Amino acid sequence: MENIFLTYEDNTKEQYRSMIAETAQAVSEAFTDDRAYAGPTPDELKKLIHVDDILPDQGAGWKTVLERLKKQILPNFLRTPSTDYMAHLHSAATLESIAAELILSTFNQSMDSWDQAPVATEVEVEVIKKLCAMYGYKDGADGVFTSGGSQSNQTALLLARDWFISNKLGYDVKKYGLPADFTKLRMYTSEISHFSMEKSAHIMGMGYASVVKVPVDDRQRMDVSALKSLIDADIKAGNIPFCVVATIGTTDFGSIDPVETLSEICQEHGMWLHADAAYGSGVIMSQKYARRVAGLSKCDSITVDFHKMFMLPISCSAVLIKDGKNFEALTIHADYLNREEDEEDGYTNLVDKSMQTTRRFDALKVWVSFQVRGKDGWSALITKCMDNAAYLYGQLKADADFDVVTEPEISSVVFRLSPSFCGKCSGGSCATNELCDTINKRVRRALIHEQGVVIGQTTCKGNTYLKFTLLNPLLTHEKLDKLLALIKSLGK
Repeated sequence: MENIFLTYEDNTKEQYRSMIAETAQAVSEAFTDDRAYAGPTPDELKKLIHVDDILPDQGAGWKTVLERLKKQILPNFLRTPSTDYMAHLHSAATLESIAAELILSTFNQSMDSWDQAPVATEVEVEVIKKLCAMYGYKDGADGVFTSGGSQSNQTALLLARDWFISNKLGYDVKKYGLPADFTKLRMYTSEISHFSMEKSAHIMGMGYASVVKVPVDDRQRMDVSALKSLIDADIKAGNIPFCVVATIGTTDFGSIDPVETLSEICQEHGMWLHADAAYGSGVIMSQKYARRVAGLSKCDSITVDFHKMFMLPISCSAVLIKDGKNFEALTIHADYLNREEDEEDGYTNLVDKSMQTTRRFDALKVWVSFQVRGKDGWSALITKCMDNAAYLYGQLKADADFDVVTEPEISSVVFRLSPSFCGKCSGGSCATNELCDTINKRVRRALIHEQGVVIGQTTCKGNTYLKFTLLNPLLTHEKLDKLLALIKSLGK
């Protein structure tokens, strides 16, 4: 039988090295230019990737399948390292983190019990300690790696709910389920916060009605006065406010909610404050801009994402908890995983803190990349992305052919070709916004399929806008200027 796994035997090592080398060669050859995408439409892609049978009666072998990969798949990947890619909170992956990904995939550790991941467990524990300190948490804080921001948010919200019900209402959710008046529970979040708030509320059995969306100001930040009024109104109505979610980098605008003020409100009402910093957590690495997220230590929990500003491969996220004892809400003993006698003897079983059982060793990517780049290297990368956003905003603000929504706080800039550019309106809100919407939508499609440039699209106040999410430090001011000129040219 052909070699199946990498083992101690020399022939398996040789085959492993050969397959990895061949794959690396094929991948590198797929990068033929700086285009982010080769351009095929959905219908064209369906035809390009078709094979007669994905599961044939007899295997075709590695060499044959590699040739199909080189012909059908690799040329059509979205190339996130391209400076022509800026659509979403989806970054390129640093070279050292790709090497780390190879290591963790090869050894295939499962992070639920120590005996499935001995050194991996100890590394994750050390990385979590560093992260807690980095965001200003003291002794007693804890955290765990997750699949992404949505799961980090859901974990934090579940712990917030159980903490509140246990400590404020004197009821054991873990043992008895939700209390009779659970429909009165309320959590507050920006009207432009991530959809994982509603999704988490549904999964947790509270429903969308438990999520109170708070209006934002002209900088796209949570309106504190509106929040206070909503909390007061809920209390008068007999509802039970238990949590506020501060968004540290909204998905579209990168806006940062006023954490310190929100902390004061939560302390006044005995509520949990969670920071969804999936986007903005990377700002802490910039010596120039770190003060913008200085209040994170006041939050009871923080979502950190490493596959956004930190430029590590998907998936890689963590949730940090100021008081690690609150993870007890997720602890349940199983004799085959987290035996009490093992834990008494110092064996750490991370399943005690996680909503997942089987889980990847994503902490290795952080461990490697932090050491390779250091504080100075990371500061340079993050600062460059944020400086680029400030430059782009200035260019857009000075050009009457564009409308720009707000000055960026991180690295996202939302703008559009303006009504005056369309030639049917002198600006502002008018009937011809429909024409502007159509033009901006068509520009984005033309960029993807004709130019290989992938940018974002969103809405603001009912109108269509374009979005640059600048997570690539290789972008130059000259490249940004050329992209704006290209958008104008296509718009015409």
